[in-house]
Amino acid sequence: MNRIESCLNQARQDGRKALVAYIVNGDPVPEATLTTMHAMVETGVDIIELGVPFSDPMAEGPVIALGHERALANKTSLKSTMAVVKEFRQTNNHTPVVLMGYANPVERMGYQTFAQNAGDAGVDGLLTVDLPAEEAGPLNQELKKVGIENIFLLAPTTTPERADTIMGVASGFLYYVSLKGVTGAGHLDVTSVEEKLAAWRGRTELPICVGFGIKDADTAKAIARTADGAVVGSVLVDAMGKAADQSAEDIAKAVCDLLQPIRAGLDELKD
Repeated sequence: MNRIESCLNQARQDGRKALVAYIVNGDPVPEATLTTMHAMVETGVDIIELGVPFSDPMAEGPVIALGHERALANKTSLKSTMAVVKEFRQTNNHTPVVLMGYANPVERMGYQTFAQNAGDAGVDGLLTVDLPAEEAGPLNQELKKVGIENIFLLAPTTTPERADTIMGVASGFLYYVSLKGVTGAGHLDVTSVEEKLAAWRGRTELPICVGFGIKDADTAKAIARTADGAVVGSVLVDAMGKAADQSAEDIAKAVCDLLQPIRAGLDELKD
């Protein structure tokens, strides 16, 4: 069983909500990434989304876009991101790691090579923001060979027909984008999210995690009452950027200081 499936199944059995945390590899300095990953696990993060920096991160708001820019300035690449995961696996073999990024670096590496390298590194899932479900077949074929889940986004504008197409190729979990716009945007409409998730649950058995607009314990709790998990990203990347001149340990602490109350808030929902 893949680590993602095992993690989310266990969370459901325990009546708890999953905390998914996103950071950008190599941001703000390369040595901060691994330290922060381990610290996040100790703080109660269930799944790590590790951003692969890209020069044109179209889904990202200004905060995460700056994180990508800082990481690229540090010469961070898809290969170095896999290397970080491989190093993480030397001491952590249970926390799922999802690579989140864009199609161009994966396609340049080649699907077969990417899947093999990612599998060898210990990657559990891939979320490619700009890869349409209709074009996912060849990549899915390679990912399945090495047991890597292919995670897809659902949006407020996704039609039922389109959702069926996405759900037909997705695995691991579905990532519901809680609002129209880019990462870090505001105006979280909890009622709308609840209505959408109710509709999606009638069409799939995959767990659904919700991201975009989740910044603190209150927003995480509001979303997780309906969702299987909450995804936190922009607020963490912002904290890392502001701590860029500090040590790797201090950067990790800045992230975990934000995550700790969110974890506590989610745990208040435990059945």
